[in-house]
Amino acid sequence: MIRVMVVDDQPLVRDGLAMLLRLRDELEIVGTANDGKEALEKARELQPDIVLMDIRMPGTNGVEGTKLLRDQLPQVKVLMLTTFKDSELIFQALENGASGYLLKDMPTDTIVQAILTVQAGGAVLPQDVTAQVVRELKRTREPDAEEAPKEVKQLTEREYEVLQQLGCGLSNKEIAEKLFITEGTVKNHVSNIISKLQLRDRTQAAVFAVRYHITTFL
Repeated sequence: MIRVMVVDDQPLVRDGLAMLLRLRDELEIVGTANDGKEALEKARELQPDIVLMDIRMPGTNGVEGTKLLRDQLPQVKVLMLTTFKDSELIFQALENGASGYLLKDMPTDTIVQAILTVQAGGAVLPQDVTAQVVRELKRTREPDAEEAPKEVKQLTEREYEVLQQLGCGLSNKEIAEKLFITEGTVKNHVSNIISKLQLRDRTQAAVFAVRYHITTFL
């Protein structure tokens, strides 16, 4: 059973989501918190596997809360709850170690599946939402993108293609189908990408692809 904490400053949202998730046999809701600072304090005591973290909160917001959790309790994974308007904050949260994000109004089944994915070591980057986030980032950030590090040149052509798809939020299965290769081959490519680019995980690889405009929908 996956131990989950829900963090949101709005009691109706926080308690409502916790109540819905308590109905699922796969999950145990171990507690709730009002902001990122309280999330860290309670996580030390309750030891959740995954924290569902609202991105905009007074006090310590979700971006800061994610950094606190990942720095001090690295075994705890964070999944952001957000809206379409939070493109810059989403990007910052991913850079600070979040394993992905979901829109608050997504169905409970989608949220549960995302929790299962993150617990299994995956990243949750909904493709349609990610495309919109990247477009918004491109619109609001400086027009001249940073140059990609020289390590990118170490990637093979296929690894570069896989990195493009990671930046679009695709799963290994979806990448395999799109590139006409096996899922196992995709996993090997992802491991090579993470190693060559000296990244922490596939989420960081996706963030890398977005930051340096490697994604295919830019």
